[in-house]
Amino acid sequence: MPYSTNADLPSAVRLHLPPHAQDIYRAAFNHAFEAHCNDPRREEVAHRIAWAGVKRFYEKSDGFWVRKANPWSNAD
Repeated sequence: MPYSTNADLPSAVRLHLPPHAQDIYRAAFNHAFEAHCNDPRREEVAHRIAWAGVKRFYEKSDGFWVRKANPWSNAD
């Protein structure tokens, strides 16, 4: 079930992530959902991949998701 807009995302994503992070989540989910079309755990895998994509660029700080200063560093 790909997401057409950020408004279609699960509430846990919409209510907690900033708009850019929602864009990342939606794009990663949709791509992974398509790529794993033969996997019986397709939706679960797509959600995991989407969260990994968000965590590449954002981190939680004081309960809020904030953009990382250097998302390409290996310090995750």
